[in-house]
Amino acid sequence: MENKRNILFDEMPFSYKLIKDKKALVYYKGKEIRAISGKEYNKLQRVIDLDNKYEIQLFLAKITGNFKRGNER
Repeated sequence: MENKRNILFDEMPFSYKLIKDKKALVYYKGKEIRAISGKEYNKLQRVIDLDNKYEIQLFLAKITGNFKRGNER
């Protein structure tokens, strides 16, 4: 089960910014962690069209994967 501690729903740590040329930047707590384009961008557009904040957070969490490795602060 994803989001057992309700972090995605309560804190909403992920955000995004759509930029030109069908690209998007993904942020975690205000820090840029990934740029997406192509198929992932198209999927993000579909999730945004659903207008469900939790689904957007879940999608962003899944596409960023396990980006933390223990030395981030």
